[in-house]
Amino acid sequence: MLLSVVLAVALVAGCSTGGGAKGKSVKLAYVAWDSEIASTNVAKYVLESKLGYKVEMLQVDAGPMWAGIADGSADAMVAAWLPGTHASYLEKYKSSVEDLGANLKGTKTGLAVPAYMKIDSIEDLKKADVSASLNNQIIGIEPGAGIMMSTEKAVADYSLSGYKLVESSSAAMAQELQKAYKEQKPIVITGWTPHWMFAKMDLKYLADPKGVYGGEEEIHTLTRKGLKEDQPNAYKFLDQFEWTPDDMAKVMVAIQEGKSPEDAAKEWADANADKVNAWIKGIE
Repeated sequence: MLLSVVLAVALVAGCSTGGGAKGKSVKLAYVAWDSEIASTNVAKYVLESKLGYKVEMLQVDAGPMWAGIADGSADAMVAAWLPGTHASYLEKYKSSVEDLGANLKGTKTGLAVPAYMKIDSIEDLKKADVSASLNNQIIGIEPGAGIMMSTEKAVADYSLSGYKLVESSSAAMAQELQKAYKEQKPIVITGWTPHWMFAKMDLKYLADPKGVYGGEEEIHTLTRKGLKEDQPNAYKFLDQFEWTPDDMAKVMVAIQEGKSPEDAAKEWADANADKVNAWIKGIE
């Protein structure tokens, strides 16, 4: 786990030529969650096709993503889940980044299960028959992700000490869910919306009476300090970039059904010229 974090930091640092890179180039950091793959590819397509930028996408874990924006080795991200999921990162780096506000509202995180499971609350996971059916496992994603930190807290707050939070990846978690769902077997995952899996499968969030996962969240756009002065057009686009969970879901589903992220982003953007035009309005 430590090695992956070190490599991720090296990736961001190694790809940098400094925060004030000359020319029309932008480095977008992102985490390989289906939602952020969708949004970052859409932002990349518009920056390149409409504004003439060269965009480099830097795939890292959540911690290095925030660190890269803060130290200027990446220019921006459209992937900050606030106020809850990435709260610890915001607290650490808030003086070194610029928050441009929400690019998508109406997100949610929590523990999710297939609707066919006869449980409704995180409290139900303490039942002996339920924990046994789940092999005492909660299927998670990348270590260091905000939802993983929240789930570690949920394990403690709900006295789920017998459970193991399995570290994997967004893609691996979704594969495990699809396999269990096909066989109608019990499974509990770290879930979030928007995500294509909620469109493809009948899932439900477990009630969180202790409020560990917080309420409705937003995905924010963050930039490094100085981007407004160095790249005013890119900054203005990023400041005006906003869409809906339904918009994002369409791109995610297209990718899940076999389109490349680049093609899915282009297809959506070309079909939604009114929204794209609003994002680039006023840019010379």
